Amino acid sequence: MCVEHLSGFTSHNERITLYYHLILTDDCNLCCSYCRAKPFESGREDEGSPVEIDENLPIELDYDLDTLYQFLKQDPDPTLTFYGGEPLLKTDVIQKIMDNAPVQRFMVQTNGLLLDRLEPEYVNRFSTILVSLDGREGLTDAHRGNGTYRKVLSNVKRVLANGFLGELIARMTVTEDTDIVDAVTYLGDNPDHSFSSIHWQLDANFSSDFSRRSFAPWVHDRYNPGVRTLVQRWVRLMETTGSVPRWYPFLGTMDDLLHDRRSFLRCGAGHANYSIMTDGHIAPCPVMIGMKQQYLGHISTTRPRDLVRIGMGGECTACKIRDFCGGRCLYAHIVQPWKQEVRTLVCGTVENLHAALTGALPRIRTLIGEGVLHPDDFAHEKFNGCEIIP
Repeated sequence: MCVEHLSGFTSHNERITLYYHLILTDDCNLCCSYCRAKPFESGREDEGSPVEIDENLPIELDYDLDTLYQFLKQDPDPTLTFYGGEPLLKTDVIQKIMDNAPVQRFMVQTNGLLLDRLEPEYVNRFSTILVSLDGREGLTDAHRGNGTYRKVLSNVKRVLANGFLGELIARMTVTEDTDIVDAVTYLGDNPDHSFSSIHWQLDANFSSDFSRRSFAPWVHDRYNPGVRTLVQRWVRLMETTGSVPRWYPFLGTMDDLLHDRRSFLRCGAGHANYSIMTDGHIAPCPVMIGMKQQYLGHISTTRPRDLVRIGMGGECTACKIRDFCGGRCLYAHIVQPWKQEVRTLVCGTVENLHAALTGALPRIRTLIGEGVLHPDDFAHEKFNGCEIIP
């Protein structure tokens, strides 16, 4: 891993937008199977690089909010994303920050169960709401708890009925019992869900659990073929509707392929997207809670323009699709909970995505040439919580 200074500014001091994940609490009202339930699994492995965790990091935001405001005031156009844990456990803090922070654009990542706690006037100020759903009711509840799906959908409908006009993203976690074609098309085709956008993230390289899973056969037999099927379906929808479905693993990458743009880490971690811990320390990624060796400063002493840019080194350096992938995941790159040969399997999913999209590129260029689509149809707000690369 390498670093550069002036992350949010070009060599000519031209400003690019910075995004900040603001971690309000480490508490959560769920114990999802691929998240907080994992530490309770038996037979845990000892793979991965040792990481020093700050055991004294407070559970909830524990600094003067004026310090946060002074930090943000030094950024001419910050975007703030409320994050946890479950950020809506702290609706009072959210409302206070939205009332007083020198910020015009707010987002939130939530499991959706507490959306009804936040007053509509605040909900409607979000430019983006990312809601965790994994597909159909049975699949979602199996991982997140009985009744989760219906409660979340009820709250989503309430939000829309109360006038929310921003982007509503269904954010899926994908694992071995996910039929990726069914899950994406179910959320995308059913008008009852009202999600304008869909993103998914693989449950891979975040925990030392590979040997206890059937990840490899699922990737080869179901996930990779499913992604290829979905890319074909995505293009057919463009051909029949004249619009581009906002499926982020395809949308963000195809936008760059059309414009021949290279990408750093597509989630923005460590170059456009930074995370503020509950004690005010700044990390390159919200998953790096307490990883104090990776901290880049503190909101009381660091200016936004002085944040360093993190570059991906190691095995990513020689990768032939590095400019497409960007490195996939900074956290996994540092911690490496899975062995090299298994990380190669995960990289293979990105190669599969790249091959499917480059294969579809001529058809999309034809649609643009015929006037059915315009390149701007693939435009989207970058670094909005969608990692792009699953």
